[in-house]
Amino acid sequence: MYLPSWLSQLYRGLSRPIRRTTQPIWGSLSRSLVLSSQRRNPEFSSFVVRTNTCGELRSSHLGQEVTLCGWIQYRRQNTFLVLRDFHGLVQVIIPQDESAASVRKILCEAPMESVVQVSGTVISRPAGQENPKMPTGEIEIKVKTAELLNACKKLPFEIKDFMKKTEALRLQYRYLDLRSFQMQYNLRLRSQMVMKMRDYLCNLHGFVDIETPTLFKRTPGGAKEFLVPSREPGKFYSLPQSPQQFKQLLMVGGLDRYFQVARCYRDEGSRPDRQPEFTQIDIEMSFVDQTGIQSLIEGLLQYSWPNDKDPVVVPFPSMTFAEALATYGTDKPDTRFGMKIIDISDVFRNTEIGFLQDALSKPHGTVKAICIPEGAVSEVLKFFSTRNLFANFIRESKRPELIRLMETQEEDVVLLMAGEHNKACSLLGKLRLECADLLETRGVVLRDPTLFSFLWVVDFPLFLPKEENPRELESAHHPFTAPHPSDIHLLYTEPEKVRSQHYDLVLNGNEIGGGSIRIHNAELQRYILATLLKEDVKLLSHILQALDYGAPPHGGIALGLDRLICLVTGSPSIRDVIAFPKSFRGHDLMSNTPDSIPPEELKPYHIQVSWPTDSKAAKAH
Repeated sequence: MYLPSWLSQLYRGLSRPIRRTTQPIWGSLSRSLVLSSQRRNPEFSSFVVRTNTCGELRSSHLGQEVTLCGWIQYRRQNTFLVLRDFHGLVQVIIPQDESAASVRKILCEAPMESVVQVSGTVISRPAGQENPKMPTGEIEIKVKTAELLNACKKLPFEIKDFMKKTEALRLQYRYLDLRSFQMQYNLRLRSQMVMKMRDYLCNLHGFVDIETPTLFKRTPGGAKEFLVPSREPGKFYSLPQSPQQFKQLLMVGGLDRYFQVARCYRDEGSRPDRQPEFTQIDIEMSFVDQTGIQSLIEGLLQYSWPNDKDPVVVPFPSMTFAEALATYGTDKPDTRFGMKIIDISDVFRNTEIGFLQDALSKPHGTVKAICIPEGAVSEVLKFFSTRNLFANFIRESKRPELIRLMETQEEDVVLLMAGEHNKACSLLGKLRLECADLLETRGVVLRDPTLFSFLWVVDFPLFLPKEENPRELESAHHPFTAPHPSDIHLLYTEPEKVRSQHYDLVLNGNEIGGGSIRIHNAELQRYILATLLKEDVKLLSHILQALDYGAPPHGGIALGLDRLICLVTGSPSIRDVIAFPKSFRGHDLMSNTPDSIPPEELKPYHIQVSWPTDSKAAKAH
């Protein structure tokens, strides 16, 4: 029933020095800057009718006359109630004497979650009735006056965190779900982190906060974009997937350091870690290299990190794309636990086992394995509905070498995969995570939920073969990413082997940021677009023209704010850290969006709706 003192924890970061584990990246500044340790605590009751918040009252307020506003959280036997606001809870004594009958009537008859304003005196609770679990548990309010500001009808669910609600119900009544402790904590922590990011970038490092357009044009490659019709027949705007082109143009314009809390849009299905509209911390710098961008981001996260979490240690470790794939089977490895992929190809070079012979005889053929730790045997075997039959085929002479490579103990399980290198690693990487999930549901602790394991992944391929036509190439990141300086000569002979200056930031197995050093030479950019990617350069003529007019070397990065806050708060979905998110299918269940438009309103845009005729499509609508 009572909330913890969480808000004071959140805002304590505004009034105390930042904890440090290494020499801070931002260093010492000779300029006179207002740092977070010098800021005053926020004033929550300025400009409003209340004198105090419900959660701030303590024994030091005894005898003070206060006015409080909030929601009725709980009422017991018409003798007292608990009043709640964003800051916390306080106990209010309902007067029993006849002279206060009108006050008693209001406070006793108002439904739960009604909004009231009360005025009275802060008094001590009777001896033995203090509540040590409640921050305001030593005091209560002796009410003199009360006003019902708004009565509450019967709610679709109780405003209590321990009450289980379906996500659909929470999204349908999002304005009620926002009253919960967890949503209040998530959104306020998000606000605090963004504010400190602004401080770090703009006040400490001279970045300029610039808004870029939302209505833009179609961009070649990448995710599908939302289209916005214009009044010109057949012409449409596109909502930007990111401010990528604009921030590069700002560097051409000499702004030098750009930053934006940017809204971005992608027309693709929602997943637990994605939304059709999302927010990123967008950054671009001139005259910078990859190391500079990485140092900036490490300092940014260290500076803005919540004080109720373990401090961020910098610099972050780094791993190449090839190493990540070979060791973890993914380009976003969760490094909080082991079970690494081991190459055991040499053990079976001269094997007589048919499927291993076949795999190793092919180009890029390999044999890989992971070791599932002791104590998990029965659960893993149940999961794979098998037994350790393969051991029967391994010659006795090979077993010591295999045990040495895998560092196995008695009763460990070894999962083996033979095939093409990338596919074998990728599949074992998925099995590694599946096994971790399985073991943790059975009580085996592998991934510490309080540990934040950052990792830079670098040296990605510049191009990938297209799925629909493997002989053609597409950008692994985006077409403006610069090739690795050591590989530029391969662009004209073996472009599929070129590495890029692309870097991703991974946290606990989730990509939370990605960026690159950009191409600032128009001739090179035109060659990659037209010759290698076979894109229509007319769509990007403005970029190519700008690069011809003295574009400085530049690079940048974007951090996925929703995903970052989701991981920091330990939320199961990014929808839990966004005030008004879309559902899994990309719908707003509260306002029933998207919605149909009458034909007469479509006429100015020269659009007609072609309704589906088959039954499946009809049902979908």
